[in-house]
Formats: sequence, structure tokens, C-alpha cells
Amino acid sequence: MSLEESIGYTFKNKGLLEEALTHISYAHEKGIKSNEKLEFLGDSILEFISSKYLYNKFPYLKEGELTKVRAQVVCEESLYEVAKKHNISKYIKVGHSEGVSGGKEKPTILADSVEALIAAIYFDSGLEKADEFIIKNLEEAMESASKNVGQKDYKTVLQEKLQKHGDVHIEYKVVEEKGPDHDKTFTSEVIVNGRVLASGIGKSKKLAEMQAAKKALESNKIKK
Repeated sequence: MSLEESIGYTFKNKGLLEEALTHISYAHEKGIKSNEKLEFLGDSILEFISSKYLYNKFPYLKEGELTKVRAQVVCEESLYEVAKKHNISKYIKVGHSEGVSGGKEKPTILADSVEALIAAIYFDSGLEKADEFIIKNLEEAMESASKNVGQKDYKTVLQEKLQKHGDVHIEYKVVEEKGPDHDKTFTSEVIVNGRVLASGIGKSKKLAEMQAAKKALESNKIKK
């Protein structure tokens, strides 16, 4: 399956697609345009479309809550998942040194390429098609984020519980990383005043920290 088949959009101007998939490291080697400017515009389009969708879809959410939902969706982690879904690493072009260091699988590079792809679709067919691509790929993430927006996350709850008993020093430390760059698993410990309370595992550092905080809250090591 080609990338166009995967994303459900066929470019009239194939040059735009090529540009969206050209990392700056490759562009420097070949003396051609990189996807940096497309990425810049794509970021703004993504923020606008997601803001409009959230505004219309969730009228009961307050401004601050809408901002939180958008921040959870318009982020590297979400865009990296979109890139993995469409196997963009197979098509993106990186320079030799970047390729040797696993650049085709780096979350930042892949997330940026999704933003560039959004801008490329916009230039090729207008805002409506860019809107369709964004909603098709991020609607589920927005729905999920909206359900949890009113709830405090485990790290915040843990911090509040611990600080009820005085000043404490809380830190999270990644103690293990497993797997290739495109499919890593992280293990993180939550440490309070130098003592390890719990550890957690997740597909990102943030999720591993959340799991560590959740386990700490479930343990009997915290004063009520």
C-alpha cells in the first residue's frame, strides 16, 4: 500500500508530497527544499482545525479545559502515532548521518513530517481536505482526551497527597528503556525524598511516570 492509499488522499502535485517527506538533513545533502516551512504552516493549521472541532463538538467544556484537551492532542506523541499508523518512516527521506543514527524512526522527525503533510494537503486542495485528514486521524484522540479533562492526573494527585504532610522532594527517573526507537518501552520510578515509592511502565516517558504515580497511590507507603 502506498502512502497516498494509506492516508486516503491522492496528491495532484506530487512535488508537495515529496517536499513534506524531505527532512532538512537530506535537503542539505541534495540542495533541495526541506519540509521545515511546510511543518511551520502545518502546525498552525492543525491548531486551528483542532480548536474549531473541539469548540463545536464539546460546547460544555470551558476555555481552560479546551486548551488542555488540545494540548494533549496537538503534541509530538499524538502525531508520532499518526506517523506510525501510516508507516511514514518508510517514505521519509533523511541525510546519511541522520539515517545511520536511526533518524527515520525518531518521534520528533516523524511528528514533524505529519505537520508538513497537513500543509502539503492544504496547498494541494485547500483547508477542507486538510480538515478531513486531521479529523480522520485525531478524532479518536480528541474524544478520549475530552473524557478525562476534568480529572486530575495521577502525578498531580500524588503530589497533593504527599505535600499535605509537609515539604517533600518528588522526582521521576527513567531507569530502563527497551525496544527500537519506533516502539520503545520505558520504566520510570517515582522517588520521594530519596526513597523509591513505585515504578511504572509505559510506551512513553510520560505514561511510565503516570503509571509509577498510580502505583504509588495504590500502595500503602503514603500516609492518609
